[in-house]
Amino acid sequence: MTAPDRAVGRLMRRPEFLAVAGTRRKHVAPGLILQVRRHDDRQRPADGKVVIRLGLTASRKVGNAVVRNRARRRLREAARQILPHFALPGHDFVLVARGGTAERPWLDLLGDLTAGLKRLGLWREPPSSLPDAPPVQAGEG
Repeated sequence: MTAPDRAVGRLMRRPEFLAVAGTRRKHVAPGLILQVRRHDDRQRPADGKVVIRLGLTASRKVGNAVVRNRARRRLREAARQILPHFALPGHDFVLVARGGTAERPWLDLLGDLTAGLKRLGLWREPPSSLPDAPPVQAGEG
């Protein structure tokens, strides 16, 4: 397992998840639901800390514990590959697993996250040191 990326922090407490859901700013795709909230004065990372925070959730509707954990692992890896490079900083993101998340083809799952960022206006062009396409690992899935 790889070490967590320092550019992306974690949402840990229920009020943080509820604040993101409360904005009602979301994108629904076959493989995931992307919820977004801009940082404000009430709930924001401390100065000098990460500029993007991520929360993952999978309810029992997704499946048993094995399926839910697999869905969360896939969402975590997709976020690790996409968010630090292509998401606008200063936001909290919650990725919600759906029934097909665990079995969805890997490239389609990455496409769902990319489409969500673009639709919500949070896509940024990659820095010149990165390739134009998101980094994709072939064996994932």
